[in-house]
Amino acid sequence: MANRRHVMPNPQGGWDVKKDGAKRSSGHFDTQKAAEGRAREIVRKAGGGEVTTHGTDGRIRDSDTVPPGHDPHPPKDRK
Repeated sequence: MANRRHVMPNPQGGWDVKKDGAKRSSGHFDTQKAAEGRAREIVRKAGGGEVTTHGTDGRIRDSDTVPPGHDPHPPKDRK
């Protein structure tokens, strides 16, 4: 996916929002929630995409499609 942002813990404290392959962060925040909000805002303004959240251990904890992005694993329709 071309438009993806990662919410990652910063080794010196707080949380960073980073684009795939970027060396510098798009923003630094005190809380994971604030970083996720900013990541969603960036992706939404860029036309949609994915926000991937990493836990304090660096492993992927969650991934969410921000509209109008294409969700590669949409929920199944319930009837």
